[in-house]
Amino acid sequence: MTIPHPVGYRPAPPGTHPPLDSPGYRSTGLRAPSQAPIVLPHRLTEVTGPLLTGEIGPSDHDLTTQHAGEPIGQRIIVFGRVLDSDGRAVPDTLVEVWQANAAGRYPHVRDNWPAPLDPNFTGGGRVMTDAQGNYSFTTIKPGAYPWGNHTNAWRPAHIHFSLFGRAFTQRLVTQMYFPDDPLFDQDPIFNSVPDPKARQRMVSTFDLGATRPEWALAYRWDIVLRGREQTVFEEPHE
Repeated sequence: MTIPHPVGYRPAPPGTHPPLDSPGYRSTGLRAPSQAPIVLPHRLTEVTGPLLTGEIGPSDHDLTTQHAGEPIGQRIIVFGRVLDSDGRAVPDTLVEVWQANAAGRYPHVRDNWPAPLDPNFTGGGRVMTDAQGNYSFTTIKPGAYPWGNHTNAWRPAHIHFSLFGRAFTQRLVTQMYFPDDPLFDQDPIFNSVPDPKARQRMVSTFDLGATRPEWALAYRWDIVLRGREQTVFEEPHE
């Protein structure tokens, strides 16, 4: 049975989202599904809860103030709006981020390449969008890191983003990159998105007007949930 799209819904053109099995990104060959998914109907629990409100701590939005000292690296502000396909604000959405430190290392037991850990930076934050769909984080610009996918493989600097709707089953995950990164051309994850224009929607824009003098550079990145201009997400979600 074909389920029609809601009135006014504009699906993304083919090639917007990466295929689950991308040959250049080797680990997808192990984890991509080989059979058609089984649709499980949502029950009331999945549709209505748990609500994701009231879970934000006072320093969750500022990754530079979560420990006793200041982290090492270039301080940045990452901000933007979460919008729907008609450009309307999406309020009260939980936005989470996680990232490597300025040396390109995560505080994780599996990340043991010879780059320094920063005791004052663990790289995780969260914030709720306001009534106009705005979000903002203060953080440290992440470094590139090797990842063993191919010879001399390095990931471009990036920040992982997760967006929740009204429940844990309504989740989208993507990555934000920085402009003019020299590692774009050789990164299979970035290039797993077939459409070059869609790829560029994952790249933030430097914003001098929002930069705080003598404090932090600013990068703007709007997140569009659906439609022709939607942000690339890591799994199909229509």
